[in-house]
Amino acid sequence: MFNKTVLPNGIRVITESFRHSRVVSVGIWLDVGSRDEHDLNSGSAHFVEHMLFKGTTARSAQEIAREFDVLGGAANAFTTREHTCLHATVLDSNLSSLVDLFTDLLNNSLYADEEIERERQVILQEINMVEDMPDDHIHDLFTGLLWGIHPLGKSILGSHEVVSAMDSKKLQEYVQKYYTTDKIVIAAAGNVDHSDFVSLWQNAFRKFGSKSVSVLKRSEPALLPASRKIYNKPLEQAHILMGTYGLSAVDADRFGYLILNVILGGNMSSRLFQEIREKRGLAYSIYSYISSYSDCGYLAIYLGVDRETVNESLSLIAHEINLMQKISVPQDELANAKDFIKSSLFLSMENMEAIMTRIARNEINFNKYFPVGVVLESIDKVTSDDVLRLADKIFGRQELTLAGLGPLENEGIDWKS
Repeated sequence: MFNKTVLPNGIRVITESFRHSRVVSVGIWLDVGSRDEHDLNSGSAHFVEHMLFKGTTARSAQEIAREFDVLGGAANAFTTREHTCLHATVLDSNLSSLVDLFTDLLNNSLYADEEIERERQVILQEINMVEDMPDDHIHDLFTGLLWGIHPLGKSILGSHEVVSAMDSKKLQEYVQKYYTTDKIVIAAAGNVDHSDFVSLWQNAFRKFGSKSVSVLKRSEPALLPASRKIYNKPLEQAHILMGTYGLSAVDADRFGYLILNVILGGNMSSRLFQEIREKRGLAYSIYSYISSYSDCGYLAIYLGVDRETVNESLSLIAHEINLMQKISVPQDELANAKDFIKSSLFLSMENMEAIMTRIARNEINFNKYFPVGVVLESIDKVTSDDVLRLADKIFGRQELTLAGLGPLENEGIDWKS
């Protein structure tokens, strides 16, 4: 059963109760991420996320870590381009202790200089680690080409220069400016009583006081002409990421868009995986994926391949995309893609963290709860004509933007593929 309460200060508390479970997954979601930064504070959201675990007026960093361990289950945090989330899954008997700990982290974090300096080194190592992992780094290079100077084109981790200059004052100013009550959603799934859960939060977030509204105004990114760039690096393998603008997370066609991606390259029976890996053995890794934000998104294809077979692989990808634009998907292939998505949904319903995440994202994106039955009906309504129309809409707009990383040269790439 789903329930929602808006606290007097504007914080939204949502729960989905499963009485058969012995655990509760809780997430504190802030509708703030790296796209809400600018060149002088890039990486702030991610840095703050780290610092929330590094000491409060009541607990040291070591005590926080020990308390999470004693609670059992799993605890973590993450930052995306639009969200920041602290989450944990614990036994239902430990729920009140978890709420007390989360409340302390959000209300009383110290942002102590010595902890900032320690964590700065960790984040700088994280930045270096991504740059040393080409199959990760290629995604940042691609989004930089796709979104240009817009914050969506920047790394979530921030730049070396800005992270190196970050201090306590800057981080606390960021929290005060953007961590407003209208941006906070507290979600829980599992063996949780909604009324009791709300009561646990009634006196929380004292630091946030009465209802506050963010000054944050997100700017929609411009759709840029397609661009292609090679980043030459002495690697064993060539890493290619190509894609184009797609749909937002709230688009009415989002279910057809999801099915389009599954058919193209979203699983092992997809066209790209079967044609490039299984039939020809050209690449170990080939897949497509979608990234959707509140007002925009993109669809991309990743390829990890030997330098000598780059052009052949690009030609095959172009051929499969062309087929999706011109020929309706056969009914059996469409049905298989739908079954794959529905099976994934049903499997996620066995995981309380996945359920908590789903209801939180729906609240942030739609201010609404969607029962699983409604989602299944929406998937079933997608037709072959819908997929064909979406393929032409997405891939027919312009050429693909492409980033290549590895032992590559511009003149060696067949850009007509």
